[in-house]
Amino acid sequence: MAVVVSATAANLYYNQPLLPSIGLALNISEHYLGFIPSATQIGYAAAIFFISPLGDRYERKSIIRYLTVILFLGLVATYFSTSLLPLVFFSFVVGLGANITQQLIPLASSLATSENRGKVISTIMTGLTIGILISRVISGSISEHFGWRSVYLFAAVLAAFFGLLLMRYLPKNKPTSSLPYPQLLGSMLMLLKKHRTLRDAAIVGGLWFAAFNALWATLAIHVGESPFHYNAQQAGLFGVIALAGVIGAKVSGHLVDKYGSVRLISFGLLLILTGFVIFALWRDSLAGLIVGIILVDLGVFGCQIPNQVRIFSIDPKAQSRINAIYMLCYYIGAAAGSAIGVHFMGISGWSGLSLFGLSLTLIALIYHLVRSKRPIA
Repeated sequence: MAVVVSATAANLYYNQPLLPSIGLALNISEHYLGFIPSATQIGYAAAIFFISPLGDRYERKSIIRYLTVILFLGLVATYFSTSLLPLVFFSFVVGLGANITQQLIPLASSLATSENRGKVISTIMTGLTIGILISRVISGSISEHFGWRSVYLFAAVLAAFFGLLLMRYLPKNKPTSSLPYPQLLGSMLMLLKKHRTLRDAAIVGGLWFAAFNALWATLAIHVGESPFHYNAQQAGLFGVIALAGVIGAKVSGHLVDKYGSVRLISFGLLLILTGFVIFALWRDSLAGLIVGIILVDLGVFGCQIPNQVRIFSIDPKAQSRINAIYMLCYYIGAAAGSAIGVHFMGISGWSGLSLFGLSLTLIALIYHLVRSKRPIA
């Protein structure tokens, strides 16, 4: 499951190092390039809201079968796209199909016991982390040697391969809800209203993931300009540095039961904040970029595990819907962060982007600290 989550999540981020190449090949202005990664995140968010809850109502294996077809067709269509509008639309479709990850995560949690849930989620989320981070290395390298379109052809073949593996080996699950689809969607609002922990986790997670995606949607643009002048492959190699996030995910997964979610999230947010301060102070320094990326990725993925552990402990019978609410806010933040981050980059350069990420993280930290001191009703 962790391997498939890794391969599927990568589809959400392949386009980030490709933006300069796509803009040059299709004559797309830098101000509009942000719509491409944003469309993928919006598609993912839409699938989280409209498709993820079905995991409580129907067998997840069947849902994943249809999602695999959607993902494969979206990637192939993106490969053939020749202008901005179809590229944005099919990027949205790819985001829809990538909902496979949000079917597998709650499935893994439901198969775990309360004693080992933190470890199980940590394993799955480590796969997610690797997929997010290594995707940029893969896409940058393939693009440099075979062109940006080849990345989507590679991803389509991978989606088909792992889809067949899932159909062969994925265990079946018993649905936990018999609610009709409209009531299933409506119940998500009731869950959000009922559980303060869910609201807090969703808001804070959405803020830090917006900052994270603003960084990665603009990094290739930044290092492609003076004084770096890096190509797509070199820009993608920053994903290797970002694999520090794997350490954050694994360590927090082991420590969450000992120290609790609140402390680990607070520490992770401080790491992200420090990373953006370094970006602002040493914007034209390679060493500054490397240190900042390590800190941001350690913080983001170190926060992610304890945040998800606390929401999966809320209601075992509604895990798909609870996860859907949480991840919806997460990827709404991602879509907004990508689009606004590229816009800030176009207006005020890397300094504006650094200030944007710094502000989002500071708001998240203050909100988290204030809310964590209030008793849960």
